[in-house]
Amino acid sequence: MNKHNPLQHLKIKMESVNQKQRIVITGASGQLGQELKVLLEHDAEKECFFLDRKQLPLDQTFIIQDILGMYQPDVIIHAGAYTAVDQAESEPDLADQVNHLASEEIAQYCHVHGTKLIAISTDYVFDGNSRMALTEDAPVHPINVYGQTKLQGEQAIQKWCPEAIIIRTSWVYSTFGKNFVKTMLRLLSERDSISVINDQIGSPTSAADLAKAIVHIVDGESWQGGVYHYSNEGEISWYDFAVAIRDLKGLECEINAIPTTAYPTPAKRPNYSLLNKTKIKATFGVEVPFWKDSLVKCLSDEAIN
Repeated sequence: MNKHNPLQHLKIKMESVNQKQRIVITGASGQLGQELKVLLEHDAEKECFFLDRKQLPLDQTFIIQDILGMYQPDVIIHAGAYTAVDQAESEPDLADQVNHLASEEIAQYCHVHGTKLIAISTDYVFDGNSRMALTEDAPVHPINVYGQTKLQGEQAIQKWCPEAIIIRTSWVYSTFGKNFVKTMLRLLSERDSISVINDQIGSPTSAADLAKAIVHIVDGESWQGGVYHYSNEGEISWYDFAVAIRDLKGLECEINAIPTTAYPTPAKRPNYSLLNKTKIKATFGVEVPFWKDSLVKCLSDEAIN
């Protein structure tokens, strides 16, 4: 007669848990990280680990691979970054540590362990001198420290983990974190008039839309490494973006259009960084909503009001 073995039940249970896809998300407290958490934290088919700067300090590169080894992920979504664009000009070493060297450590881990990697990059790898929507093979030439360190991160990832998926994005906003939309809502409510730059052209990116695109790729049957572009559809200036926010919220504040030269900042910004999304749509069947539709959706969320 077989005696009941309680450890056998535990072993079976653990094996069933281990069959789940294990995903590590870096930058968990950022805009994209929090949108990914909304989508993934209750997914019964996945075991997700959302790591912020306390659980995974990207500036301490010597421990990154050891920490990742504790989770043994099947997929890493690397959304963590040093994103203070102006501050990076005075903290180039820290920006390099987080955006470049930490990405290299993550890519090396993925190379050794056969882990899939999706890493988020930026339109700031471009100099802004184009007048056509930028494809993935357009020449890169960063004009600030942030863009340079993100480009070096891309290059390190491609060197160590060529099968990684790198997604460049732009003008990210969300109901979470600090961003242009939240800043505009505050200023438009507090002031009678504001000035906003009208000669920097691109397209905003709803972090919620980007998160959906990433999960769509993770859940898909095909995995095609390389660089991809993702932002919402459409072409606008920061001024156009501000006007849309004001009008959709029914606010009265006057918005004055000004050139970049009237608002100097420590870091230069590309004047034109509209991203061409043809490749990501064709390769993965990703849907890319129009920028204003996504803005309407974000502004209707009570969390942002």
